[in-house]
Amino acid sequence: MPDFNNPAPLILTLMLDEASQTYFNDLRRQHFPPNINYLAAHLTLFHHLPGADLANIRQQLSALCRTQAPLALQVTGLRSLGRGVAFTLENEQLRALHRRLQSLFAAHLTPQDQQKLQPHVTIQNKVTPEAARQLLAGLQPAFAPFAAVGTGLHLWAYRNGPWESLAEFPFEM
Repeated sequence: MPDFNNPAPLILTLMLDEASQTYFNDLRRQHFPPNINYLAAHLTLFHHLPGADLANIRQQLSALCRTQAPLALQVTGLRSLGRGVAFTLENEQLRALHRRLQSLFAAHLTPQDQQKLQPHVTIQNKVTPEAARQLLAGLQPAFAPFAAVGTGLHLWAYRNGPWESLAEFPFEM
């Protein structure tokens, strides 16, 4: 049950086209520890926006997404997270969008969210370093870059494990 005196922090992710989302979800189901795999695969843009500012954040995201075209992303490789594995994605327009959002939310950003965006989708995390190295070594030989599309933004409330979907903002231009 939501605590309206202490609203949950907000997380903002990039929505992906259906084929890419399905691909990443399938890998996540195969390789993420099942006991802590609460979420679908995702590309996080912001980890901790203030829940108390939800109405204003929704309004800003809605206005921004009405003038944003879908983003042609390139999935460029795999990377080690130390205790997991992620796919790296590239698109300069995504980085520009992130910087624009950083400006909008500047007063509320945590040090983590003030950093330069390094777009990625995690398919494994919180495993031993050896298990992560094995997965990375197993996936790299067959990897070939591929295209994906960023289709909008998704706002979530963090609920100490599972995330609660609050709103989706499709790119409309």
